[in-house]
This record gives sequence, structure tokens and C-alpha cells, in this order.
Amino acid sequence: MKHEITLTINGQSVTAEVDSRLLLVHFIREQLDLTGTHIGCDTSNCGACTILLNGMSVKSCTYLAVRADGADITTIEGLAAEGTNHPLQKGFHDQHGLHCGFCTPGMIMRSVDLLKNNPDPTEEEIRWGISGNLCRCTGYNNIVKSIQQAAKEMQKEKETTV
Repeated sequence: MKHEITLTINGQSVTAEVDSRLLLVHFIREQLDLTGTHIGCDTSNCGACTILLNGMSVKSCTYLAVRADGADITTIEGLAAEGTNHPLQKGFHDQHGLHCGFCTPGMIMRSVDLLKNNPDPTEEEIRWGISGNLCRCTGYNNIVKSIQQAAKEMQKEKETTV
């Protein structure tokens, strides 16, 4: 069965016809050609497919596209203003928080939600906060450092705009 959905993705309104069983990750990658959202496991174990749905991190590999009707979605492609990097993207670059890069978009999107809810997390809170996203290349130390750097940067930005 087909359904028409309308949603906002990375600030752009999109209307499309989707099958009832189409997963959001496939809609994003195949119909919208936003391939920064990765497919890792199709079971929500790895988190490579993490996006922001109405501001909350969601694993899009187990979320039906029809459920996203009316939602505001942000993918890694829409995270930063054109020509700039989000503090998390900068942190992952500066602190070498990525190796192969496969988990990085999902890890960053999960971290956006984490820092929104806890702008000054401890190392333990960061490790717990990203525990649903797997990286097969690292021991997570540089990922944690990346998030810590971003948290400090975001706090500085907030202080200068207030």
C-alpha cells in the first residue's frame, strides 16, 4: 500500500509517495539521495543510521517512513550551515574521533542529542550516552575526546551569544 507523506528534511519540505513497509533509512538514502545516513545492521544495534527526528536521535533502520509524516528530520548533511562544520564535526576531525568513518555520522547525530540534553557531560555520561552506537575501529577514547571538545566549543558559543 502506498502513502503520501510530507516532512521537512534538513530544512527542505519534501512530499513523496512511499510504501507502507519502507524504512526511513531507505527513504532517506534511496529516494532523497542523502547517503550520509548509513545502513549498518538493519536491527538498530549499531546506530550508523542515527538521525534527528523532531530533535531526538532515532535509529532510522527500524523506523517506518510513513511514521515520519509531518516530522522535522536532520541528517548529517543538514547538521551545519553551508561551508562550516558543526562543533561535533570539528571535534571528530581535531581529536581523530573517526577511523574508517562508517559510524561517524550516526555517532555525531547521537551526540547532538546528548549535548542538547546534557551540555556539560562527564566522560562516563558521554560513554553511556553513545553506548547504543557502535564503532568497530576504535576504543572510543578519541570519540569521547571529540565530544568533550565539542561540548566546550558549544558552551563558548552559547556564552558569546547571550
